[in-house]
Amino acid sequence: MLLDIPSDLQARIDAIAARSSLSPSEVIADALKNGRSLEWQERFLDKVAEGMRAAERGEFATSDDLARVVNKYRPS
Repeated sequence: MLLDIPSDLQARIDAIAARSSLSPSEVIADALKNGRSLEWQERFLDKVAEGMRAAERGEFATSDDLARVVNKYRPS
């Protein structure tokens, strides 16, 4: 299939592809298959990058933090 995509939209697709190690076709397929807009994908990648920077600074969840999350969703 051949699509005529405006250059500004293509630039966003290419940027998402570069940041996520996906091909531009995979970015578009994900958006269509899973309803993940380019804006959603950009925000997701921003959040991942933010988390990676926090991890590099040594900002990790404590064992108690993880236990609280796990126990919150564990059936009683």
